[in-house]
Amino acid sequence: MTTTAPFSDTHFGHIINGEEVASLDGAVMDDINPYTQQPWAQVALGSPADADRAVAAARLAFDHGPWPRMGFEARQKILHRLADLMDEHAHELAMADCRDMGKPITQALHDVARSAWNVRFFADHARLTAAETLPMDSGHHAYTRYESAGVVVAISPWNFPLMLGTWKVAPALAWGNTVVLKPAEDTPVSATIWARLALAAGMPPGVLNVVHGYGPDSVGSTLTADARVDRITFTGESTTGKAISAVAAANLIPVSLELGGKGANIVFDDADLDNAVHWAVQAIFRNAGQVCLAGSRLYVQRGIYDEFMRRYIVAAQALRIGDPTDATTEFGPLASQTHFRKVSGYFDTLATDGGQLLTGGVGEGWSVRPSIIVDAPTDARVCREEIFGPVVVVAPFDTEAEVIAAANDTRYGLNAMVFTRDLSRAHRVSARLHAGTIWVNCFFIRDLRAPFGGVGESGVGREGGMYSREFFTEPKAVIMQIDSDHT
Repeated sequence: MTTTAPFSDTHFGHIINGEEVASLDGAVMDDINPYTQQPWAQVALGSPADADRAVAAARLAFDHGPWPRMGFEARQKILHRLADLMDEHAHELAMADCRDMGKPITQALHDVARSAWNVRFFADHARLTAAETLPMDSGHHAYTRYESAGVVVAISPWNFPLMLGTWKVAPALAWGNTVVLKPAEDTPVSATIWARLALAAGMPPGVLNVVHGYGPDSVGSTLTADARVDRITFTGESTTGKAISAVAAANLIPVSLELGGKGANIVFDDADLDNAVHWAVQAIFRNAGQVCLAGSRLYVQRGIYDEFMRRYIVAAQALRIGDPTDATTEFGPLASQTHFRKVSGYFDTLATDGGQLLTGGVGEGWSVRPSIIVDAPTDARVCREEIFGPVVVVAPFDTEAEVIAAANDTRYGLNAMVFTRDLSRAHRVSARLHAGTIWVNCFFIRDLRAPFGGVGESGVGREGGMYSREFFTEPKAVIMQIDSDHT
């Protein structure tokens, strides 16, 4: 197949070395809208050869281009211009994610605003962050520098295409690295639009490259195995993360992996019930449950269990399901036919594993309605595996110790939620939960200075604020003699 030029709002190429280009072999792929189940755009389908030229462009731009050498203030200005352009093109960016994965447009617009904030925050953070001075005895002085690491490969997922792409790329750019971004093959368009805006903002050629394509034996595996790469940051499924880590180890490339989750949401009997119900709905049904941070295991203390469940079922059933481009829609389809089949298949396991579906189930097209399961044994697949859809398993509990043990009984450890008015309990339980982020009486609230990542099969490393600086730079110690009388 050959691609059609010029590139437009329905034809999207790779961005390599400052130009939007077709694949070397001319291959393209249809971009499917999961709501209509029809193609809405064509995108360049990359091969290992396209991945190779993207890395070559990033390597050349880092080794010989201006970006790592222009200084924090100059990079800051370009990144702020990029954020301004993102605000100006917010609807275009949001519609790309809306059409690519079925994300409701109001949520997609929120994601664009968060994405622009990612760019602004890391531009400012890199510019304003201080290094260390280390006073020494005996006539010497030491200080630290944080040098750009080099070429960064960023592989972003399909559930928050723009937001998680910018979360990875913005700090890498702010600290002077060059980047090859591979967006998920199901959601490629917002990355291309974003890279177009980066060039319009004045970003030099080769600094931000976007190459589209598949992972295994294709673009993804080529990028992660390339010895010219200095850092790899990946968000996605845990099995893929393990494979990337193994390949990167051969070249001793540092990796940052944000992987799967099976988040516990704990509601104690002294919680503000209206608040707990509201956030319990958001925690599993926002983005049709396609959230690594989803509160997919819900534990409710027995004293409020019946009242909580009554309100929870009503709230779940009230969510407005429909066309993602409609501003009143709260709940869209799953992102692809493949993912729909995976998620809907979990309902079939209830007959053998146990569990009762109170509400929800398969909807129209590629949609799964907000689904609540009770009475599932702790070893049931719906309790153990990351479904990554709008399916929550609810269980009552009696004691604090009991629920902490249940919450920690998982191979994942990305996040958890605690709802209580007891301040001492909030601190005590947060300390004992094995997870990278704990939300108390809320969900999905972020401070970009805070560490983000997980334990166990939820990942390796942390990003955000200083943690992003540590990953995307090479810290350097400089020791100087300042008194010639000392040796």
